[in-house]
Amino acid sequence: MDRPEPSAVRRADPHFDEEAARYESPVPSRAYVLHTLAAQGVPVSFERLSELLEIEPFESEAFARRLSAMQREGDLMQNRRGAYLIPDKAGLIAGRVEGHPDGYGFLIPDDGRDDLFLGPREMQQVLHRDRALARVTGFDRRGRPEGKIVEVLERANRRVVGRVFDERGVLFVIPEDRRLNQDILIAPGARRKPRAGEVVVVELVEQPTKVSQPMGRVVETLGAYLDPGMEIEIALRKFELPFEFSGAAKREAARLPEAVRPSDLAGREDLRALPLMTIDGETARDFDDAVWCERAGGGFRLIVAIADVGHYVKTGGALDREARERGNSVYFPRRVIPMLPEKLSNGLCSLNPRVDRLVMACDMSIGAHGAVQRYRFYPAVIKSHARLTYSEVAEALYTPESGAARRLAEMLPRLRDLDAVYRALARARARRGAIDFDTVETVMEFDDQGKISRILPYERNDAHRIIEECMLAANVCASEVLRRCEHPVLYRVHEGPTPEKLAKLREFLKEFGLHLGGGEQPHASDYARLLEKLAGRPDKQLLQTVMLRSLQQAVYSPENVGHFGLAYEAYTHFTSPIRRYPDLVIHRAIKAVLAGGRHAPGDWSQIGLQCSTTERRADEATREVESWLKCHFMKDRVGEQFEGSVSAVAPFGIFVALDEVYVEGLVHVSELGADYFHFQETRHELVGERTGMRFRIADRVRVQVVRVDLESKKIDFMLAGGEVAERFARRRAARPRGMRRT
Repeated sequence: MDRPEPSAVRRADPHFDEEAARYESPVPSRAYVLHTLAAQGVPVSFERLSELLEIEPFESEAFARRLSAMQREGDLMQNRRGAYLIPDKAGLIAGRVEGHPDGYGFLIPDDGRDDLFLGPREMQQVLHRDRALARVTGFDRRGRPEGKIVEVLERANRRVVGRVFDERGVLFVIPEDRRLNQDILIAPGARRKPRAGEVVVVELVEQPTKVSQPMGRVVETLGAYLDPGMEIEIALRKFELPFEFSGAAKREAARLPEAVRPSDLAGREDLRALPLMTIDGETARDFDDAVWCERAGGGFRLIVAIADVGHYVKTGGALDREARERGNSVYFPRRVIPMLPEKLSNGLCSLNPRVDRLVMACDMSIGAHGAVQRYRFYPAVIKSHARLTYSEVAEALYTPESGAARRLAEMLPRLRDLDAVYRALARARARRGAIDFDTVETVMEFDDQGKISRILPYERNDAHRIIEECMLAANVCASEVLRRCEHPVLYRVHEGPTPEKLAKLREFLKEFGLHLGGGEQPHASDYARLLEKLAGRPDKQLLQTVMLRSLQQAVYSPENVGHFGLAYEAYTHFTSPIRRYPDLVIHRAIKAVLAGGRHAPGDWSQIGLQCSTTERRADEATREVESWLKCHFMKDRVGEQFEGSVSAVAPFGIFVALDEVYVEGLVHVSELGADYFHFQETRHELVGERTGMRFRIADRVRVQVVRVDLESKKIDFMLAGGEVAERFARRRAARPRGMRRT
């Protein structure tokens, strides 16, 4: 059927050409719909709006779908007569609901204005993450806006994981995510009646309303709450982590070869004779990178060979779609949720020893002072000569008479060259002014039942730093080769402190007679110089923690604003394509550049946002699992006393990290002593009104474990007997003679 030519009214749409390029039968753009409605000044019916925009009968269905989409996103709403209006004109605010475990919540507006407080009554009709329209109804005593929900735009929760409870024969599920602060009634009629105490997944068949609770049916029974590994099963579903590969991805993986084929070697440089090696942790199973180094002239030749995942995972294929959705592998204690199926992650793409593997090589010439003078990328084939661990490499390099040194005698010359290039790169890093915060990582050891037996500090040695500096150098070269060719890049960006955080940091540092240089736009080198001044100070941990918290979170973005912490003008991720999707995208882009073309994965901004989101999701899920495991570890230690340091200060109390067991808990403000304590945000401290007692980050305290709550994953402490009196005595002793309180 011939389509009529668009009318002058339709061609007046400022986005007409864009819509016409995207759709065979374009309808008016969102902006044009809103402009037309605003021009009318009153709510408009569907029929009248269609008339104003000259919608043809064959376009009516598509136009209705566009209006529905605009409603879901809060751009439009319908009144009781079905007429369309612009929410802003009606004083309505669209946003996302954020629930709180105590029953209230907030509407986070889409336009960035102040959050609206939603009381428990308003939260009865919505759940955490729903989208809604709300109206400001007043202000609380602190001047914060309070809201009333007018319409629920979109329901975010389809399936919920939680524990079954039975109250007088009525079965309901309490969600594991306490921000979903409504019990979910279990719909009657199920084939198998769930038992109280079981962890289940329910599918919501009825969403909450003003007068009724949500209702769901059980679609999966996971088992008892304290079953080994249950904490991970819950986290997978709570954070909606994909943990089963689709049938299409499995079939695509099954079609891949078991080993590298001769045909795969076409166009590749053969590096199999070079003794490249992998250096990883003892428990690692997926080996992304292999390294090799030798002295060349006055400097070094360093090759960083990275698994060529893109050779097997094709853009737009089932495996690619799965990897993009996951964004990254997720590393739980004792379990990994891989980004790619095991056939790839532990097989074809893992640089296992003594087998042929396809790689993308970054071949660098590095000067004696650590500057990368030349580099080139090329596809290659390698055969890793050894799978080494950080601990044995460190022992072989720095303890010459050790067993490791004897075992690795044949490889020691190359290891010493790697150590030498690391030293040169580290000196360049120091000159560049990169920030190097001292942090303590921990590792959990488990018993046969899958619970923590002990928690130990994880010491990073110079073997870790060797690999770290090699990877940093390759990542910088990856960003440079794409930037030089003016190809889009998914940068790893890390911005410096916001003006607000910078002002608070400077005010805090004044209390200690310290100054952060750099004016209104400090550089990483300014932070690094200040960190050098903290060496040997008893309050170093406090000062370093506050400095670290002033920085923003690193994200992925096609907009290059540099990497503040590493002091790089441009930086990207290239070295871990088995476990990070951004690295795979960069591999494809470099391959395209080498072939004289360009890689077009879609919207680079959207990919960056997706990968940043999945990274945060993985971090939240792993933190939650670790918190549950630590609670389970401490539940039999209620009543015991421990030494620790204040790790954070909040208006409601202090968090204390224990020395011996590396577990954190809360001392509520009511347990700090018979006084009114006031939170000084800029000083990161709580101060007693009468006694003048202060609690701030890094303070040493002795606490007693008083409560462990597995459900909320919280540990409560109280100051141990005599601690308050001792602190008060120290406070009095520190007061100058003749000084009295007024």
